[in-house]
Amino acid sequence: MTNHYDVIVIGTGPGGEGAAMKARKEGKRVAVIEEAPQVGGNCTHRGTIPSKALRQSIQQMAEYGSTLGADYKTLLDNASSVIKRQVAMRRGFYDRNGIKVIHGRAKFIDPYTVEVSPQNMHYSADGFLIATGASPYHPTDIDFNHPRILDSDTLLDLKETPRSLTIYGAGVIGCEYASIFRSMQVKLNLINTRNQLLSFLDDEIIDALAYHLREQSVSIRHNEVYEKVEAGEKEVIIHLKSNKLIRSDYLLWAQGRTGNSDNMGLEEIGIELNVRGNIVVNENYQSAQPHIYAIGDVVGYPNLASAAYDQGRFAATHLVFGQCRNQLVEHIPTGIYTIPEISSIGFNERELTAKKVPYEVGHSLFRHLARAQISGRTTGILKLLFHRETLEILGIHCFGSQASEIVHIGQAIMSQTGEANTLMYFINTTFNYPTMAEAYRVAALNGLNRI
Repeated sequence: MTNHYDVIVIGTGPGGEGAAMKARKEGKRVAVIEEAPQVGGNCTHRGTIPSKALRQSIQQMAEYGSTLGADYKTLLDNASSVIKRQVAMRRGFYDRNGIKVIHGRAKFIDPYTVEVSPQNMHYSADGFLIATGASPYHPTDIDFNHPRILDSDTLLDLKETPRSLTIYGAGVIGCEYASIFRSMQVKLNLINTRNQLLSFLDDEIIDALAYHLREQSVSIRHNEVYEKVEAGEKEVIIHLKSNKLIRSDYLLWAQGRTGNSDNMGLEEIGIELNVRGNIVVNENYQSAQPHIYAIGDVVGYPNLASAAYDQGRFAATHLVFGQCRNQLVEHIPTGIYTIPEISSIGFNERELTAKKVPYEVGHSLFRHLARAQISGRTTGILKLLFHRETLEILGIHCFGSQASEIVHIGQAIMSQTGEANTLMYFINTTFNYPTMAEAYRVAALNGLNRI
């Protein structure tokens, strides 16, 4: 017998949760299918929550003394309590809203029916939303079964604190873990295949991050590509094409991710996948089968939990009503949880220069802010980019403590229209003193003095 629903969501990460809740609030009969034993997806169990909880523990230890005695496994155990609370809260969302949670692996047997194994039950629906996330990319010539070769998932199973660690890949995950492990006094090699860190950020913020990592004695090697990886009983050796050899206790492979779309029967029903396993969708998150939507990391960029949740809500809206407001996700803030953290929204200088936009820059250095001096967190900068003629805010870039919180003040102003979205808002607004938010007034005045 086939159980029928109006909507079936596959995956319970942020995207799946957003889609399921939105469809249910619109009166649809909804079920979610989750392969793992608990809800929450990779974000809760292997990605965002554990890594950020680990980072917070490290920061607190540094503020109250030293991280020299930090034990990696103990810090992970502390993070597990956060994960448990998150799981309980998210399971409660499904239960209270009357959404059926089905545990198992879903595979399409036709465009309107999935089979869930191992119980081999069939479920059909009028519409589907796939939110299965992504997994670390594994090159075929590297033995990821070796205990000294890790990815961002298996790193969370490590039982000891490494003396030395090489991270291959200097994207968001690589830079975040470089900050975390270097704060634990682990000897750190960061190998970057490109010529700068996090090239999608503003150049000034990139330079600040690179400088700060080097100040912490992180060895950064740009424009390097591996030739082969040798893993032995006591160490891992990376042979680079430049004839360098990098030795360390462990290797963390952080070079890309692959969409979790294997063995789901997608290609058999005409759904297109790209070379990284990402589902190809249109602007409404529809696949080649218009009633089957895909959202979150399984479709690729921007690979953010916050964006996935919004994509889920918008895709569910389109499924139910035949339309959604895509403009709500055009300007998404980026949060990168290095130590200190980075956050930005809008255009960077490189982009504005390419567009030939007449812009100017306003800076506020954290070391000049009373609140930063009081808290001792004086490393950082807030940078405002604005149009020279209209004073419209075009981009906000922040590096320093609480950057991912600070950016939302500017985000709210950027979303306004007319005079409300200009430099003058920050100049004419009274901020609490002393606060980190005051950085906006300082940066705005600095920028105004330049024109």
